[in-house]
Amino acid sequence: MSVRRAQAEIDSAEFTDWIAFYDLEPWGSGIEDLRAGTGIALLANINRDSKKQPKPFAPLDFFGWAPDGPAAESNEPILLDDPAAQTALLVATIFGGK
Repeated sequence: MSVRRAQAEIDSAEFTDWIAFYDLEPWGSGIEDLRAGTGIALLANINRDSKKQPKPFAPLDFFGWAPDGPAAESNEPILLDDPAAQTALLVATIFGGK
């Protein structure tokens, strides 16, 4: 439903009810990413070598955008002098690699 249609069809009381419902049962891409991350963390922890990785993986460990995810460690960009090395770093970061 468009915003204009919602404003025409939903009054303030109903809108407040939807806000309260969202607080109880959130929806949207953020919660879907968290659900996917839970499954990924489960799989990673099943296969985790507890000697090499003593701390269990958490769902947000697999999303760079998350406030507590891997990208949160540093907000500083990594800029290399060599364009080919910069490209290789980007490819390895996005697609994985060694």
